Formats: sequence, C-alpha cells, structure tokens
Amino acid sequence: MRLFASLRHSLSHLSLRKAGAGVARARILLLLLVFGGVYGVIAGRLVYLGFSTEASAQQKARAADATAQARPDVIDRKGRLIATDIRTPSLFAEPQRIIDADEATYLLLKILPDLDRGELRARLTSKRYFAWLKREITPEQQKAIYRLGIPGIGFLKEYKRVYPNGALAAHVLGQVNVDNQGILGLEKWIDSGGLSALHQAGFATNHNLQPVEIALDLDVQQAVRDELIAGKERFKAQAANALVLDVNTGEIVSMVSLPDFDPNKPSSPKDPARFNRLMTGVFEMGSTFKAMTTAMALDSGKVTLNSRFDATQPLRYGKFTIHDFHAQRRVLSVPEIFTYSSNIGSAKIALSMGIDAHKAFLRKLGLLDRLRTELPESAMPLIPNPWGELNTVTIAFGHGLSVTPLQAVMATAALINGGYLITPTFMRRTETEAKTNAPRVIKQSTSDQMRYLMRLNVEVGSAKRAEVEGYFVGGKTGTSEKVERGRYSKNKVLTTFMGIFPADKPRYLVMVMLDEPQKVEGAAAATAGLNATPVAGKIIQRIAPLLGVEPRINLPTAQSMLQLRNAAN
Repeated sequence: MRLFASLRHSLSHLSLRKAGAGVARARILLLLLVFGGVYGVIAGRLVYLGFSTEASAQQKARAADATAQARPDVIDRKGRLIATDIRTPSLFAEPQRIIDADEATYLLLKILPDLDRGELRARLTSKRYFAWLKREITPEQQKAIYRLGIPGIGFLKEYKRVYPNGALAAHVLGQVNVDNQGILGLEKWIDSGGLSALHQAGFATNHNLQPVEIALDLDVQQAVRDELIAGKERFKAQAANALVLDVNTGEIVSMVSLPDFDPNKPSSPKDPARFNRLMTGVFEMGSTFKAMTTAMALDSGKVTLNSRFDATQPLRYGKFTIHDFHAQRRVLSVPEIFTYSSNIGSAKIALSMGIDAHKAFLRKLGLLDRLRTELPESAMPLIPNPWGELNTVTIAFGHGLSVTPLQAVMATAALINGGYLITPTFMRRTETEAKTNAPRVIKQSTSDQMRYLMRLNVEVGSAKRAEVEGYFVGGKTGTSEKVERGRYSKNKVLTTFMGIFPADKPRYLVMVMLDEPQKVEGAAAATAGLNATPVAGKIIQRIAPLLGVEPRINLPTAQSMLQLRNAAN
C-alpha cells in the first residue's frame, strides 16, 4: 500500500510539474507576442515617420523651388542699378510636428502681431506636411522665432525683388508678386521673354542671369519727375504725365505717370496709382493733333505753307458750332492756323483732303491701331464708327478720337525726325536698328516744314512759355475738354504740350500732360500754353545738359531756318 501511495504521489507531482511547465510556456509565448506587437508598432511608427519626413522634405523642396526664383538685375542706360534681388527668410510650419498649436500660436503672435490668430492656428493644426506662415520676414524676426525653439517651425530663404529708387521708375519697371514673378510692366515682360522657361530648366539662378539694360536714364527720370510733381502741385492738377523720347532711335529715356507707387510695397490691382496713363489711358489730345492735320495736307502737295483758309466765321454743322479760342476772324495762312491754333482753319484743311485720306493718314501714323511695346499694358484707341464728315472736322483739331499719349508721341516724332515712324522702345537701340523696320510716312521736305512750324509756335505762338535760351525749342500746345457723362465739360480740361529740341535738328521730344489743371490768377482759362508748356520748359532746361545737348548762341529764327533748308534742297 505504501509503495502504491508513493507511486501515486510521484505521478501527481510529475503531473503538476508538467502543468506548471505548460503555463510557463504559455506565459512566455504571451510575452513574446506582446513584445513583438510593441516592436511592430515602433517599427511601423518609424517607417511612417520616415515617409512623413521625406514627404515634408519634398514639400519644402517644392516650396523652395517655387519661391526662390532669381530675376535678372535691371540697369539704366548708364549701368546704374534699378532693380535687383536679395535673399530673405520666410517662415513655415510642419503641422504634423507641432506639439501644442495653442502655445505655438501665442508665441508666434508676440513676434508677428500682424498675423491673423484664427488663420495661424488653422495652419498649425492642419493635416498638411507643410504650410507657409509668413513670407519675407526680417532677420530680427527670424532670430526671435528661432530662440523660441518651437518644434515644427522653420525657415526658407527666398529671393525678394528690391527697387533701390522706390517710386522713381515704377510705371516702367512694374512689380512682382510674393513669388517674385512679374505681374506688371517690364517685370512681366521679362517673364514672358523666357525667364519662366529658364527656371523650369534649372538655369535661372542669381549667378548666371545677365542684367537687362533699358533705355531709361535715372538722372533724367529724376529731373522729369521732380518738375512734374512741382507742376502738378502748382496748377492743382488731378494727375500729370511726362515722357522723353529720342526721336531718332525711339528710345524712351524717361516716363513718369503721376500718381505713382512704390513697387517695394504690395499694392492692389485696383490701386489707381498703378494706372499708367501714358500706356493704358486713352485721351483726346486736343490741338496737338493739328500737327497731324497740317502734315497730312503739306505732304499731299495740295496745300502749301502759303495756302490760306477762311476763318472769319464759326463753322456750323447741324447743332454744333466750332469756334476759335484765339479768334482772328479773317483768312489765315497755314502757319497762322498753326500758331493761332485755329480750330476752324484746321477743320477746313482736313475737309480739303477728304474723309478717306484723313483716316488713311492717321492709320499710317499708327493712331488707329493698338501700340505694342515691351510693356504688356496697352490700350486700343477709341475710334468713331461710323466716321463721317463731322468726325473728320473734330478730329482735325483733336476731339473725337482718343489715343494713348505714347501713340501721339510716336506720331509726332515721325513728323519731325525726317518722316520715319519708329516704334517706341524701353530697350537700348541704335538709330540704324531703329530705322530697319521704320516706314517713311512723310517726305523729308514735309518734316522740315513741320520743324519750322513748331519752332515758329514757340517764337510767336501759343508755346512761348516753352522757350529755353540756347536750346532752340519747338512745340505744339493742346487743350481738350474732358468728357463727362457723354458731354464735354466746360470747366474740366486736359492740357498737353509736345516739345522738340533742338528744332533745327531734333534729338528729343518732351511731352507733358496735366489732367484738370486750375487756371492761374488773371487767366481766362487753364489752357496748355499757361500750364503744361512752362512745365515742359523747366524739364527741358534741366534735362538738356544731362542728355549732352549743349546750349548755343546766335540761333537762327524759324524763318531763316526754313530758308536755309530750302536753299540746301
């Protein structure tokens, strides 16, 4: 019995040992499964973080590629810097790495109080891998944010466009957006000329882009802008424009449109200061158009300087009556029509040529089509349709056809440069290059006669206040009534002066335009001869030495100048 009991006890003990070993093995297996699961989660998390970091890096790389776009420097005709790039930091976030969005929002707003709290927090809590927080921060702001040590906050270096001269050449240069892409003026033209393609190909860096040299002269631009601002203030004008053109090359040496803007500062497309009135505004140019009418008639051979037209009575067309501001009430010669700025005489000159000839001549001068230059902004002329006899009558003295001021400058330059219609340019160009594709629109002899008339107008006509001693200035004034609600205003005018110098061998044309100038004390009206003309005179006085035009003494009279020309021919 004892033996049996002992054997039973041993078997029971062995069974318990086997049961304990099974439990141990189960526990070990459970532990292995638990540890395996933990390590699996860790490995999965590491893989996820690896991919998310790579995605974040890719997002940052794409952001850097999209923003760090270098642009070529822009220099003036003397090599002086007008526009360039600098590197600036921009602030971004990796929302997936933000630990406490509320704390990060609070800390960032202390340094960047101009940010919107709600928008900032929304970006910090988004599910994206990359989000811009603020572009183009200052180095001081970068240092302050860096010291905060916020995880998931970083910086990227971007190119920022800088215009050292501020508003000086704003309407020529234009502007770029926050991504350093041109959106206006020459900046937009630079992009359209292949800069975007260079960026995509990886060739456009700040090390290999050649500067863009333009025809603008900064010294001349400064002088023109100074005098135009002074004239605008003196005559209390709403706006003012000025332009200096090399009549033999078509180079635009200066262009100012007031009000203007600082391209260093972001602005709205609707900001009126961004409106370049010389390129995108269309205006009735007033009596400056009488130069076109006169040149048309002289070039035809049907009219000579000795031809005479009856201006004794106002000209009536239905309910319209055309008067002369400086009425002489007599028969006038062509030079008298020009110097007295006779509406009646100019209308009769145009009528003697006929409607079709009038339209054809204006089209030949480029006044009935859109003018294209490097600046993308340009306006289409407003042309009457249908064009009847009354239209020819009014257009003859500058009413009823609206063009851009630059178009009018181009046409006027053709009348005095020997007869070549040269498309204006903002780039450097030689006279030979300019005339390669410049059609002759009038004869040389006609151009000589127009120079004579413009000089005569400064000597004895409406442009006396443009006279600058030693520089032999010629020109034509123009005063047009502004259109309001379909009617011509009686007290709001646009005044223009087209000036050339030297008149015997013109090199430059200066145009000045004032919008709604107020009349000076004692004057009957705010005509161009009293405001735009003296402003142009001051401009010529300042810029002529800068352009290398030396003053002369013992200058010939307009009449002797013409006689010398006739003798030479």
